[in-house]
Amino acid sequence: MNASTTAPPGAAEPLPLSGGTLALLTVGLALGTFMEVLDTSIANVAVPTISGNLGVANSEGTWVISSYSVASAIAVPLTGWLARRVGEVRLFTLSVVLFTIASAACGFAANFETLIACRLLQGLVSGPMVPLSQTILIRSYPLEKRGLALGLWAMTVIVAPIFGPVMGGWITDNYTWPWIFYINVPIGLFSGACAFVLLRGRETKITKQRIDAVGLALLVIGVSCLQMMLDLGKDRDWFNSKFIVTLAIVAAVSIAFMLVWEATEKEPVVDLSLFRDRNFALGALIISFGFMAFFGSVVIFPLWLQTVMGYTAGIAGLATAPVGLLALVLSPLIGRNMHRLDLRMVASFAFLIFAFVSIWNSTFTLDVPFNQVILPRLVQGIGVACFFVPMTTITLSSVSDERLASASGLSNFLRTLSGAIGTAVSTTFWEDDAIYHHAVLSESVSQYSQNTNAYSDTLSSIGLAGQAVTAQLNEVVTQQGYMMATNDFFRLSCVVFLVLSVLVWVTKPSKVAGPSMGH
Repeated sequence: MNASTTAPPGAAEPLPLSGGTLALLTVGLALGTFMEVLDTSIANVAVPTISGNLGVANSEGTWVISSYSVASAIAVPLTGWLARRVGEVRLFTLSVVLFTIASAACGFAANFETLIACRLLQGLVSGPMVPLSQTILIRSYPLEKRGLALGLWAMTVIVAPIFGPVMGGWITDNYTWPWIFYINVPIGLFSGACAFVLLRGRETKITKQRIDAVGLALLVIGVSCLQMMLDLGKDRDWFNSKFIVTLAIVAAVSIAFMLVWEATEKEPVVDLSLFRDRNFALGALIISFGFMAFFGSVVIFPLWLQTVMGYTAGIAGLATAPVGLLALVLSPLIGRNMHRLDLRMVASFAFLIFAFVSIWNSTFTLDVPFNQVILPRLVQGIGVACFFVPMTTITLSSVSDERLASASGLSNFLRTLSGAIGTAVSTTFWEDDAIYHHAVLSESVSQYSQNTNAYSDTLSSIGLAGQAVTAQLNEVVTQQGYMMATNDFFRLSCVVFLVLSVLVWVTKPSKVAGPSMGH
């Protein structure tokens, strides 16, 4: 493979690409990233269909999602270590090709066990794709246009998880579930071919590092148990389940030992010394909490629309999608002009937009019309564009080129993990808070309440009686309870975003951090 030629020691950095070659490479890498990120969410809405088709319960069917997320969570932080041993170009190309093969195998799976095995393989080989697409794209652009490269990369990471459920639902409804995997094949072949042909002779330096077996084992055990706990905790009533408690203990012990081991290991699988860099440590922290709160809203918003407002999955997806519109337009624009901007001000503005949208969402009632539902999502797109690109730039602004793959892999791992935590925390809070409000509101529903009697009389006038009236009253209270829980969730999110809008000023990116990231 010519693209995988090992760079000789002391060799000069390859010149940036330009013209049609750079444009084609950008499209190829972007599609590879889009494909990988899309697969984290596209199968979610298809779980009931897959479960029924393969003869398993819906609770078992969720392993289609969990198996992928667990395997991917293990592989992402290994990106830097693998890239040093294999080379970034070779590793990215190999990952894309294997991911494409695994996708096709998922579609051909004849039984549930085979599908889960293929999803595990998909997750394992997907880990390096997102962080390496980022680092390769940055290195391929001229120094003054690296901000634009990051903006273009961010578009795919932002849009893919939003459109995943929409595409998954449409494909499942109009075709068959295997096609949610088959669509990866042409995309993966194109992306892999672009990397193989256009990156010839641009391989990074390869170092023959020994395998840190202890660190690797602790990472695999700790991260897989943590991800499984987050994925399965809600369905198993969290720490009332012995299985979840066991997972939590094993994850905590393994990760604690891993941190101690990796801090003293000469050739670690995860480079924890990156956290000595002020911008990386603070940037990764802010991105993690920001993405946790943001992704929580991405999960709660369609849940509220479908379970409370009665929207179909397709309509809920359309209501969610506008967040990507302004993000698509603004991300490259912000990336192109980052060297002219104070990145902290842009990121702080993003968090203020998120806070404003959260407060806006918290004012919704059960009779809010569709056009008012989508407006906050449209405005939120401004915050999305101003959040991901500047914060990623701040995080990597002080990292040297040779450590860029490690830093990108570690920061993307923390972002992915924070999304899983945000999903688990937000859905648990939402349902528990709804139960609380249901209990409080139920105290007002009695035969001595004038409002209750008036509503019961209205139900009786349309032919309902006895248990039917009670059931309808309970349904109304349940809807109001979930509506109040949704409002509470967005108020809490607003507080988180306001705190982050201040915390971002603790970072100290250099004046030229925008275009020269990682240099």
